[in-house]
Amino acid sequence: MNYYLIAGEASGDLHGANLMKALRAEDPGARFRVWGGDLMEAQGGELVKHYRDLAFMGFAEVVANLRTILRNIRFCKEDILAWQPDVLILIDYPGFNLRIARWARAQGLRIFYYISPQIWAWHRSRVHQIKANVDRMYVILPFEEDFYREYGLEVDFVGHPLLDVIDRYEADPAFRSEYGLDERPVVALLPGSRRQEISRMLPTMLRVPPDFPDLQFVIAGAPSVPEDFYRHIIEQSPAGQQQVAIVHNRTYPLLAQAYAALVTSGTATLETGLFAVPEVVCYKGSALSYLIARRLVDIPYISLVNLVVDRQLLTELIQDDFNPARLKAELQRLLDPAVRAELREGFGELRRRLGEAGASRRAARLMVERLRAMAVA
Repeated sequence: MNYYLIAGEASGDLHGANLMKALRAEDPGARFRVWGGDLMEAQGGELVKHYRDLAFMGFAEVVANLRTILRNIRFCKEDILAWQPDVLILIDYPGFNLRIARWARAQGLRIFYYISPQIWAWHRSRVHQIKANVDRMYVILPFEEDFYREYGLEVDFVGHPLLDVIDRYEADPAFRSEYGLDERPVVALLPGSRRQEISRMLPTMLRVPPDFPDLQFVIAGAPSVPEDFYRHIIEQSPAGQQQVAIVHNRTYPLLAQAYAALVTSGTATLETGLFAVPEVVCYKGSALSYLIARRLVDIPYISLVNLVVDRQLLTELIQDDFNPARLKAELQRLLDPAVRAELREGFGELRRRLGEAGASRRAARLMVERLRAMAVA
């Protein structure tokens, strides 16, 4: 069968690639055409657009780039029609994918959604659009199954695909020597995956290292962002080149070494929690984006870890609270053995709630079974 997959960011590329591998195991004749990244391409997907050309962050940024976004949507529709896939698989990325879903339904295409957009957090009315345009939802967070069933949607909770990925990693003894790190505890800095986000988050994070000479700080460089971009920000910071290292496209090996982490809100907070690394969750958007979000968002926490365990396990520093003084104080708190023990217990609860490993395999099996049943019907 022919599968057309659309992912718009690094995490979607990772999960899309693992899903493709699992789909091929279920359907050896599978062919893939994809919007995603290097990982999806490496799994045999014919790459139409790379996510680095698609990632616009926040309300203001989307408005500023609206012409490019609309041009991409138009091109995507033309490409789907030309390829005529057996199914369209949408991976998160709601601003783009929900538009494509509405159009694709009118074309009579089969549509699966893998990894739900966070409509349970804001703009819940979009659930009706999903119900009208998507054949089946394959969700990865436990509370999403109940959310969609309340609205009468066809939904399967398949577990979280990060469990499959993260459990492959153990601390590599060669990692420190490879990057010139010494024996001091490592604090991982995860400032995000987009340039706009990194420019907003990393300068504040880099105010912290001078106050912690007994720790070493390492930036997790995103795969789509060149190292020179980080170097320029470091050079402008009080930390300087001597206090901060960069590991590019090695986030999981870094987290396997980390003693603590400062993490921009998003999937990275969950990844860090699954490595059982004590972390501070950070977020700062543009003034306009934040004001709009405050009016629209209806969830008690911004961190996926806190949402899954349903309590404030991790400290969240949002907007004005994301400042050097608070960041330093919260990092100091993470060094307390009692706090670390409490967090480790909470990370165990997080794993239990996310279900068993094998999410990509379960999702692929359910998708292929459903496609075969739809073909017969």
